[in-house]
Amino acid sequence: MSRVALVTGGTRGIGEDISIKLKEAGYSVAANYAGNDAAAAEFSERTGIKAYKFDVSDFDTVHSGIAAIEADLGPIEVLVNNAGITRDGTMHRMSFDQWDAVIQTNLASCFNCSRAVIEGMREREFGRIVNIGSINGQCGQYGQVNYAAAKSGIHGFTKALAREGAAKHITVNAIAPGYVETEMVRAVPADVLEKIIKTIPAGRLGHVDDISRGVLFLVSDDASFITGATLDINGGQHMY
Repeated sequence: MSRVALVTGGTRGIGEDISIKLKEAGYSVAANYAGNDAAAAEFSERTGIKAYKFDVSDFDTVHSGIAAIEADLGPIEVLVNNAGITRDGTMHRMSFDQWDAVIQTNLASCFNCSRAVIEGMREREFGRIVNIGSINGQCGQYGQVNYAAAKSGIHGFTKALAREGAAKHITVNAIAPGYVETEMVRAVPADVLEKIIKTIPAGRLGHVDDISRGVLFLVSDDASFITGATLDINGGQHMY
């Protein structure tokens, strides 16, 4: 029987490719989404992956959504916390709502979703959790104190939960993508994007499958001795 995987924010961008690659690798995949019903319907029709609509920033809604997934597919053994938004602005112009929306969607969602599956993983003594961080959570970015704080928090969250899960054969790792060619990055003005690419030693933006291949490795049996790690996939843009 195939393992069940949940990908949050799994119908568009990086999450879409992660969902598809997991299905191709033999997993039973559930893709979470927040609000774009048309995009989710098109995704499900094209891929055959069922999409589940719930707000990952809301603790109770997450538990209801995950209960529905497990009723359909079985216990979730692989969780990819990928959901994320941006609400950019410099600190002196940023509203509390801009701050809170990003912290809740990008960081609190990792707690909400992991909390909903961790007891089952501990009982079965198996689990794989991969949290999608960011290069900007490692080195900061102008106009993104909310996003950088949330993504930096993800990296700390990953290490702490990895220590808790290791004895129960639950691995918890993070991936920190650099600038990846997604709808969000393509919206950056061309002159700004050109400057960004010049800072990447590999000379290009990342592709979504650069990230999904990292996820596939970290959730595989081959990665059973890797936990608490952050895999940097950024073309050499940030090293430490």
